[in-house]
Formats: sequence, structure tokens, C-alpha cells
Amino acid sequence: MVDNMSKRGFAPLRYRFESETPKSGEVTEVADGVFWARMPMGGRLNHINVWLLRDDDGWTIVDTGLNLKEVQKRWSHIFENHLEGKPIKRVIATHLHGDHTGNAGWICAEQGAELWMSRSDFFMCKVMAADGPSDVPEDALKFYRRAGFDEDLLNRYRERFGQFGANITPLPAGYHRITDGQYLDIGGREWRAVIGHGHAPEHVCLYCPELKVIIAGDQILPEITPNISVNPSEPTANPLRDFINSCARFRELLPPDLLVLPAHQGLYEGVHERLTELIDWHEVALEKLYELCAEPKRAVDVFPALFKSKITDTSYFPATGESIAHLHCALERRMVRVEEDENGVAWWTQA
Repeated sequence: MVDNMSKRGFAPLRYRFESETPKSGEVTEVADGVFWARMPMGGRLNHINVWLLRDDDGWTIVDTGLNLKEVQKRWSHIFENHLEGKPIKRVIATHLHGDHTGNAGWICAEQGAELWMSRSDFFMCKVMAADGPSDVPEDALKFYRRAGFDEDLLNRYRERFGQFGANITPLPAGYHRITDGQYLDIGGREWRAVIGHGHAPEHVCLYCPELKVIIAGDQILPEITPNISVNPSEPTANPLRDFINSCARFRELLPPDLLVLPAHQGLYEGVHERLTELIDWHEVALEKLYELCAEPKRAVDVFPALFKSKITDTSYFPATGESIAHLHCALERRMVRVEEDENGVAWWTQA
């Protein structure tokens, strides 16, 4: 996830439970039967928020953290000390990324729990986890050459390829599909699945009207935008269009007075304001992109239009994917045009 909104220039959100952030292996109740825990991650985003929902005869977990021994140690402590003697019955992964699915398979196997996900994310997660280091496809290398990668960057891609599976424990063979608008009974309350697009194929958010709470995953983060990327698996996709449309749809669907439980950073109120900010930020980024393309640019040349922070080795690949996503959206809007040179590199310029 690339930090392209590290300094907010919008109206302040209303943060909740700031003084009650759970420590290692502990939980904080943030609504009736809804408990917050944090699991460690590396990098600037050094944590993920995960959720435990008290169910009728056990517990439902939403998101699980990376496949790390420290994370599993914290989960084990929670299982032993905070479950009131009841089992984990269900694990919900909001989407496919490793910080959300990393321990889903382990918890399901250890606890005899069932996995619930959207269909697209379940099967894409399975496919990506099956890729090995020796499986680098030639069309993926062509994709990154087109974006402007030199041989050094392509070699780094070759070295990184196939690492996704190391971040997750093997998922179960079967799962329960979550669809948009579906109601899940959790603890006698109705939780509505609201599917967002752009950051993941079918990102599940869970909205409880009775509690006025939404578990938002990465779809509605408070201070950064989720990474919106085009990847070699779908090289002509337009995920930014899908993300902007999802934000607009969520704003129409959800009431304004919700407590938002995001996967990263703090819990907050102000969901309508935040959705508007997310749309506006990307619209401004598209305008900056257009201005930058007064002279022909490659995808790797347009980072200044999108990112305030320095692009490092670890963020170079998601930054490239996000640049392509903005270029594809601009192309569909006829703001830019694209031509390939004799080496297969795409050059983007104002239309």
C-alpha cells in the first residue's frame, strides 16, 4: 500500500477509542459484541486491525493478519484468554491480500472453523498462492517493460515473483461465498455485505444497521488511500473507475453516522466525508496526471502526480500498478492517448 495521502487536506474525521488501542494479545470492545485486536506488520503500516464478533454459539473473526509466528502467538493468546470458552466458528476475509487472509487457513484448521469470502477473491488468492518462483510468465515481463522497467527492475520482479504464498497459510479447499447485499446473521444481528471494487476484485465490507458500525477493511481507510493497481493478470483493467464508482455507491447506500472500523490506522466517524475525500483525491490526481503528460511519459515517469512520499524498492511495484490504473482511467475519459515505441514501451500524452 503506497502512502499517497500522508497529510490530509480535508475536514477532520472524528476518531474514537484512541486511548484504548489494544496491546499485544489483548482486545477492546468497540460496540456490543464487537472486539478489536491488532496484529503486527512490517513497513510503515506496522499493524492490521482485526475483529472478533460474538456469535450465538461461538465467535466470528474478520481478517487474520500475515502468516507470521508473532501473529499466531497473539491469536493463540486471544483464543486462550478472550473467547469465554467458546470456539471460533467462522473466519471472514474481507479480501485476498496476505495481511487479511494470512492466517485464515491456520485458524480454520486449528479451530474447525468455516471460511467465508467473496468468490473472486477466494479463487484469485488460490491462484496467486500457487505461483512459484520459477513460474515468471513472459507476458508479465512484457507488461512491466511496457510500463518502463529496465532490466534491473525486471530482475527484481523475477526475484519477487511467487512470494505471495509465503504470506498466507493454505486456504481450505472449500468456502462459503459472500455476495453483495447478502445478510449474515452474527450473534442475532444482521450484518449486510457491501462489496467494493478497485483495491481487490470483490472487497467485502460488513455493515450492521443496529450497531451503526461498518467493518471497512481497506476500502475506506481514514488517512491513506488503498492501492488501486493494474496488474499483469488483467493488463487492460480500469480499477480506478471501479473504485471511484464504489465510493459514490457507498456514499448513497450508507448512513452518515457510522463508526468505521478500518483495517489500518484509527477507528473514526465521518464515512460520507471520507468517501468524498477519496473520490476528490483521485480526481485531483487525474488532473495532475493530465498536466504532467503535456510531454510523453511512461507509467514509471508519472509518480510525482500521485505520490507525496519517496518511492522506494518495496513500493515501486504497487506505485507502478497505481500509475497504470490512473493512466487507464484517464485514457477511458479521453484525457490522454498512448503509443508504443519499437521496444514495446508505452508513452502517454495529452489527448
